[in-house]
Amino acid sequence: MNAATDAGATVPGSPRVAIVVGSRSDLPTMEAATQTLDELGIGHELRVISAHRAPDLLDRYIADAEGRGITVFIAAAGLAAHLPGVIASKTTRPVIGVPLKGGVSDGLDALLSIVQMPKGVPVATVGVGNATNAALLAAQILAQADPELRARVAEHRSRGAQAAADDPTNADGV
Repeated sequence: MNAATDAGATVPGSPRVAIVVGSRSDLPTMEAATQTLDELGIGHELRVISAHRAPDLLDRYIADAEGRGITVFIAAAGLAAHLPGVIASKTTRPVIGVPLKGGVSDGLDALLSIVQMPKGVPVATVGVGNATNAALLAAQILAQADPELRARVAEHRSRGAQAAADDPTNADGV
């Protein structure tokens, strides 16, 4: 799936992960999440819905997404980064926030906004712009109830470890 051109698309099969961004300009960063979920065979959908410009649409989307079987939300936001927190306030499903680069502090403001949620409304947070880790965390959450997915996640991690070990700088095995 090409996130830059397919916003609003749903990957075939029952989507289990909802990726929500507040602006089309956020799509290139989230391409890594869609690619990772595709590699792991996890159905997902991607929507562009601003928490500020379209709050009613966001409310309807969250309610409908849960009814369709969405288990985990990934929300990307920059600057004040309200989107992940707004989603978390409307669902008891896990929400993973991806702070985006931009603004005067190059993403630090977004990171701090997402990690400082009030007690009772948690949002898991990954590093600035790290859509891959958001997808992997979503996969690990889903894998708790899915042994086949757990095996795919373990294999994915094993391939990453092998790639590091195979790096020419590690030729001596130490």
